[in-house]
Amino acid sequence: MAVKIRLRRMGAKKAPFYRVVVADSRFPRDGRFIEEIGTYNTMKDPAEIKIDAEKAKKWIANGAQPTDTVKDILKKEGIL
Repeated sequence: MAVKIRLRRMGAKKAPFYRVVVADSRFPRDGRFIEEIGTYNTMKDPAEIKIDAEKAKKWIANGAQPTDTVKDILKKEGIL
């Protein structure tokens, strides 16, 4: 099972809100996921980011691969 840490789009049309989730890479973007580890709100200025650092580190240690966008977010938060 290839596990990814990625964004799950929520919110209304033209008002996106994202949840940072751990999911199997075979499932759809907004489909089933294993665990929610944070949120990312792009509509605020600056963008509002809330991520559970311990959960993120645990999943990365267990082999989960963050997507490019999530990797940038984790670097910005000082988790990676």
